This record gives sequence, C-alpha cells and structure tokens, in this order.
Amino acid sequence: MKTEPKIVTNSQLTNWSYWQKLAQILALNFAAWLVFTAIGALTSYNDDLRSGFLPDYWEIFKDWGRSAIALCILSFILYAVFSRFPDWICNGKRIILSYGLLLLSFLPLNLFFVLKLFLSDGNQQITWETIQTHITALDDYSSLLRLSSVTAVFFAVVIVKNWQRTQLREKILEQERISNLHLRLELEQQKLSALRAQLEPHFMFNALNAISALVLTDSKEKALNGIQGLSELLRYALDAAEKDSVQFSDELAFLQDYIGLQKLRYGSRLQLTITGIDDVINNAECPPLLLQLLLENALRHDLDCHQGASDILIEFSHTETHIEIYISNPLHDLDGTTSINQGAGLGLRNISARLDLLYGGQASIETQRINKRFEVNLRLPRFLNR
Repeated sequence: MKTEPKIVTNSQLTNWSYWQKLAQILALNFAAWLVFTAIGALTSYNDDLRSGFLPDYWEIFKDWGRSAIALCILSFILYAVFSRFPDWICNGKRIILSYGLLLLSFLPLNLFFVLKLFLSDGNQQITWETIQTHITALDDYSSLLRLSSVTAVFFAVVIVKNWQRTQLREKILEQERISNLHLRLELEQQKLSALRAQLEPHFMFNALNAISALVLTDSKEKALNGIQGLSELLRYALDAAEKDSVQFSDELAFLQDYIGLQKLRYGSRLQLTITGIDDVINNAECPPLLLQLLLENALRHDLDCHQGASDILIEFSHTETHIEIYISNPLHDLDGTTSINQGAGLGLRNISARLDLLYGGQASIETQRINKRFEVNLRLPRFLNR
C-alpha cells in the first residue's frame, strides 16, 4: 500500500523552531542558575568554616538551590513573556509598567516561599492559621532580600532581551546595507556593460571609415593592408571590452596598431608625439580602449577639420599614487564657436562615465582651450581596487 508523503507546512516549522529555541534557553538558564547556586553555596560554606563551624556543603547547596529554583523559573517565564511580547520593554515607561505588574505578583511569590517551608518540613499540616503564622514570621530583611532578588532577575532579563533586540536590529540593518551594496554593484555593472557595448560599434565604425576612405581613393593595396590590420585590432577590442581594466603596455601596443591603420588613411599628415612612457606606466592599469578613444577624439577635431599636418601631443607622467595623461591638438575653429562639450563627443563622455564607475571620485578628466589648442588632462589611480 502506497503511503502519501507527510507534508510539513511553514507554520509547523516555525512553531517547532520556536519551541526548540525555548528549550535551549531553558537549558542555558538552568545551567547558569546551577553555576550560581554552586558558587553561592561555596561562599556560604567558606564563611561557616571561618566562623568555626563544620558545615555540610550539600545541605548548604540544597538551601541555595531551593531559592534558585524559584528565581530560575521566574527568569525563564520573564524571558518567554518578553520574547512573545517584546513591546512590553521597548521603552522606559513600559519597563516600569511591566515591573509594577511583577510587584503585584510579589504576594503570591511570598506564599510560594511559605509553601516551600512546608515542603521542607513534612511534619507540619498546611492550614490557614499555620500559613498566617509563617507570613507574620517573615521579617523585613527576608522580604527585602526576595524583592531585591526578583528585581535583579527582572532587570537582568530586560537587559538581555534589549541587547538581543539591538543585535538583531543591527544584523538586519547590516543585511539591508549589504543588499543595497549588491544592488548598486549590479546597477553599476549594467551601466559599465552598456558603456562597453557603445565602444565596439563606435570603434568599428571609425576603423571601417578609415578603410573606406582608402577604397574611395583607389588605394586598394593600402586598403588590403588596412583590412588585415583591422582584424588584429578587432580581436583585441572584443577581448578587452569584456574586462574592467588592462595594462597600459597592452593599450600602448594596441594604440600603435591603431596609429598604423590611421596612417594608411592620413599618410604623412598624421604627426603624433608620445612621451613619458616608462616601466611604471607600462605596468599600471587603465580602462580598455582608453588611449584609442583619446587619440580618436584628437584626430576627429584636428585632421578632419583641415588639409594640413597634425600636431598631436600625448604626454604621460606619474606620482606615487596616480597616472596622468595629457593630450592636446590644435584648434581650427579659432573663432571659438565650437564648444568644449561638442568637442568632447561620445569618446570623452564614455571615458568620463567609465572612470566614474571604476574609480569613483579618485579619477578625473578635464578639458580646456588654451593657446589655440584643445587639451585633455586625465588623472587616474595607479592601482584599481577590486
């Protein structure tokens, strides 16, 4: 006979977890009071020895234990109640109110201690007269001692519960903070992927545009060489576009290949000077296709605006923490009608956005017009924090 599998609901799992936790708390509570009883009994035992008595430690332990059992039960009940109704101790006013309700139960607790006396003395019969006699016999010191014990247990439980609630709140806030950071990271990765997606067609368009110019001028052999060079450039561009950063040495090698492709188009008109490259620069990292975009921006706003030779400068320098790149090209709109933002184009906007995502406020890019030249100053950290 086939039996149906037993289905355990979420509510059953929650209830089981709740009771399991209470059982653990009860066990810890009992262990703590047991240790407290043993230490208290040992203290009384030592005091009796110093006074010249020959006490029985086990009898002293039992006396302490009878009082500790009541306080153990009280502390567990308070813990369970405050776990079930945490709002009762959420502020000072409610704590005082809860303490007042506990004091109202102090008389029944006194009766409990009286019953404890009867249980310890099996020869007495429990009658109203004997109970009244025992209550009257309770001195003020004993009552104050019990009140102090109950008060200490109450506020100890309140402190523990409020500490646990604070820890839980901090844990929840930390989890929310981590979740928000993960969400922000995912959004930034999506933005970075979108910027990378812009690079590939943008680069291909400009490279193919250079080759098409050769074809239109009947420079078939140069066009063929350009197509061969383009395949190498595309291989690097596709591979690098998937990375957050690459070494400057790889970028510089790619830049030289790109310059070679552009020289097929512009010939001797393309005049470019690159200075400041050393081992520090080569081993540093930067966003992929960074240098190609900077050069492309200079070419578009230099050689494409006149028929003479270019005068493009690219200078590298570095400090202990940052790499600095300076690139400039002559201005041919001497009347200043073309704004810097128009001159920046997609390339510089893409660079600025990617630097923002990769480095935050640690990287910067600035443009300016000075001495009839358009200048770009780029500053980025030598090391990318991963």
